[in-house]
Amino acid sequence: MKKVIVTPGFDHYRRDWHFSPAIDTGEFVFLSGVTGSGTDDSVAADPEPQFRDAFQFLSATLVQSGCTVGDLVDLTTYHVDLRRHLRVFMKAKDEFVLEPYPAWTAVGVAELITDRALVEIRAIARRA
Repeated sequence: MKKVIVTPGFDHYRRDWHFSPAIDTGEFVFLSGVTGSGTDDSVAADPEPQFRDAFQFLSATLVQSGCTVGDLVDLTTYHVDLRRHLRVFMKAKDEFVLEPYPAWTAVGVAELITDRALVEIRAIARRA
C-alpha cells in the first residue's frame, strides 16, 4: 500500500512541482522536504518564526497521515547559513521534537528551492 498525503492548503505543491509531499507506506511515512512557507508561499524574514513555521508544517503533515512528531525516526535538515542560525534552529526544533530523539543529520547548502527559505526539513516517521 502506498498513499499520498497532502496537507490542506498545500496541494498546489503537488500540482506545480510534481512530487508527493508525503508517502504513507503503512508502517512508515516519508515526508518530502518542508520549509516554513505558508499556503501563499510567503516566508518569514526572521529565522526563528521561519523555523517554527517549518516544524508546524511538518507536524501538520504528520497529523494528516495519522502520526505525530513523536513518531519521527529520522530527520535530515538542509540549512542556508547553517552555523549562523544553528542555535535559533535548535531552539525551534526543541519546541517540537522531544526525547527519544530521532536520528538527525544537518547539512549546509548554498540555497533552497523556496525563495528566502533558510531551512528544509525531510523526515521519516514510523507508526507506533
